[in-house]
Amino acid sequence: MKMKNLYIKFLECSAVSTDTRKIEQNSIFFALKGDNFDANSFTKEALEKGAKYVVIDNPKYHIKEKTILVDNVLITLQELANYHRRILKTPIVGLTGSNGKTTTKELINAVLSTKFNTVATIGNLNNHIGVPLTLLRFNEETEIGIVEMGANHQKEIEFLCQIAEPNFGYITNFGKAHLEGFGGVEGIIKGKSELYNYLKENNQIAIVNLDDSLQEKKTENIKRFTFSNTNINTNVYIKSIEANPMVKVEFNNTNISSNLIGTYNANNINAAITIAKYFKIEDSIIKSAIENYIPTNNRSQLIDKNSNKIILDAYNANPSSMAAAITNFIQIDKPSKVVILGDMFELGHESLTEHRSIINLLKNEENITSHFVGKDFYSNKENYSHIHFHQNFEELSNYLKENNLKNSFLLIKGSRGMALERVLEII
Repeated sequence: MKMKNLYIKFLECSAVSTDTRKIEQNSIFFALKGDNFDANSFTKEALEKGAKYVVIDNPKYHIKEKTILVDNVLITLQELANYHRRILKTPIVGLTGSNGKTTTKELINAVLSTKFNTVATIGNLNNHIGVPLTLLRFNEETEIGIVEMGANHQKEIEFLCQIAEPNFGYITNFGKAHLEGFGGVEGIIKGKSELYNYLKENNQIAIVNLDDSLQEKKTENIKRFTFSNTNINTNVYIKSIEANPMVKVEFNNTNISSNLIGTYNANNINAAITIAKYFKIEDSIIKSAIENYIPTNNRSQLIDKNSNKIILDAYNANPSSMAAAITNFIQIDKPSKVVILGDMFELGHESLTEHRSIINLLKNEENITSHFVGKDFYSNKENYSHIHFHQNFEELSNYLKENNLKNSFLLIKGSRGMALERVLEII
């Protein structure tokens, strides 16, 4: 089927669905294939649950006037998203980076939505399926799109840029995430910089933190709108940053007291301020939007539980974000400090070395009781009076049940697969 004809059918529908458990009435269902399923076989079920059309690539499941047969459902979804993006011509802010993507996206959405009708990536739907689904949520009333782009190997950001065609781009940082897939730190820099390559080739605008020398260098020959805490010769000058534990920033004589923890979140706030200033949003409105943003989903949340105060940052972790969180936690002036840190995944042959580096950050911090959880941390086990190693969550759980934490200030952080938010059920 020609894309124009498919697009007409798409416009007849109220939404796009890819999961029969979440079918929306009058939606168009794309029968994607997974490692353990082929959604072509769910065609009849999708229609019974309310889908108006089903896009399939297996003629065996054809139902007259209800199915749309294509060569490849996934490629068709991506091509339809790009076609829709070009029809609407909605300005798009694209962002990627090793740490802070989702928080930055939420902050940008918070400030821009005060003035514009915005549509942003939901959660972390930021891959080759999530980006098309985000674009297909745009409509004629959408004034700005905010598209998060994730990657765990090179050429992925390049591909997502070809689909989303961003007008503005921001890279949060180059950190040690997905080392295995990218092939090391240099591979990460090269892979994330594919966003800059797209912006340069298409004469679009980079949002740049001038305090990051690598970001500054990578964007020297690109149109850019900048911010800095040290350089007054910038578009947005951030006069001061502090965190104990909540982040406070000052710009243009405007003081913002956020609900985000740690100086590592400051640049996420600063990027949102900078993009808001580009779109001429008033300082007082920026202040209100950021101060009213409250993190959720285990991302830098401050929680009171019984007699304990907890920084819950258990959504994800890599060596860069882990080190930043620890450094910030060390600087916080609180008694009875405890860290509970879980293994970091997807680090390849560097995994044991990177876990050892994290342990080294805390081995001389005798005023902090440290708990390391998981096989890679446990493989680096050493004897320190203030450090405890647990092979798995069950061992940690048993320890905490026997040694009840009271009146403590905690940091909980680990990769998503460690699910360390379960600690809240114990303490």
